[in-house]
Amino acid sequence: MAKPKVYVTRELPERGLKIIRERFDAEVWSKYHPPPKKVILEKVRNVDALAPLLSDKIDAEVFDTAPKLKIVAQMAVGFDNIDVQEATKRGIYVTNTPEVLTETTADFAWALLMAVARRVVEADKYVRTGQWKVSWHPSMLQGRDVYGATIGIVGAGRIGFAVARRAKGFDMKILFYDVIPRPEMEKELGAKRVDLDTLLRESDFVSIHVPLIKETYHMINAERLKLMKKTAYLINNSRGPVVDEKALYEALKEGKIAGAGLDVFEQEPTPVANPLLRLDNVVAAPHISSASYETRSKMAEMVAENLVAFFDGRKPPNLVNSGVMKVRPLSKQL
Repeated sequence: MAKPKVYVTRELPERGLKIIRERFDAEVWSKYHPPPKKVILEKVRNVDALAPLLSDKIDAEVFDTAPKLKIVAQMAVGFDNIDVQEATKRGIYVTNTPEVLTETTADFAWALLMAVARRVVEADKYVRTGQWKVSWHPSMLQGRDVYGATIGIVGAGRIGFAVARRAKGFDMKILFYDVIPRPEMEKELGAKRVDLDTLLRESDFVSIHVPLIKETYHMINAERLKLMKKTAYLINNSRGPVVDEKALYEALKEGKIAGAGLDVFEQEPTPVANPLLRLDNVVAAPHISSASYETRSKMAEMVAENLVAFFDGRKPPNLVNSGVMKVRPLSKQL
């Protein structure tokens, strides 16, 4: 019996890729940059499964070209690049890789927070470029204290909760905003649920951890940035379009807020000409919040586990669109 065919849009970490190669007839895009859309359209014509990344747009055009496609197993928590509604309608299963990157992503939110508050990137540049002419001065590269400050967490799901646990260790006052009550945040961490405007007004650090949906697009806009303290910092490692970058640039340039730590941007890769990158009070990273060896390897394993489970006739562990099971009931295909 022939193995199901799968197209993998990037070289995944070996732990997951090894399983995929053993169990499937796999073709892997070997270049560092993502495959162009026309390549994906060509490669999916005869595949049973597709394993993309968040940067690959998987929409009706792709589905039209792939009549045999049964499952899209993505290596990411988010799946806003996939037309899930269209996939469900066509009986195509969609899976992701949640939870495993929670702690790693929370670590990186904290790294951004500490770096921008204590001016770590500026200080590194200061040393490397020969600006350090005096051994010590009271006003040299002064930053802001983190310990004992107030943190506002926008989106108190797994990652937001993990960030709050770290804040507890810094004896911070924790505010959070979420459309879901999250009583565990209040009970376990002493956090206080407030509306978004109150959170923005009272927080010294605002850390964003919401998915990108219609309701969160440009959630942080010019009007909301005006609510923040001039001494406050914005941290975003959720999705770029949650923040209006033009409004953020103006707020930072005009001193309406103190700084920002950004791992995500409205356009990725963000252009070198992005004015945010010219500001010293911005710490920027290239969407690497989950980029630890262990986490990325586990994510690749989860892609393989989702694929194997589906073709074994079992419900994939991380099925996004459970309604698809009514359209295409499970059956063993391996």
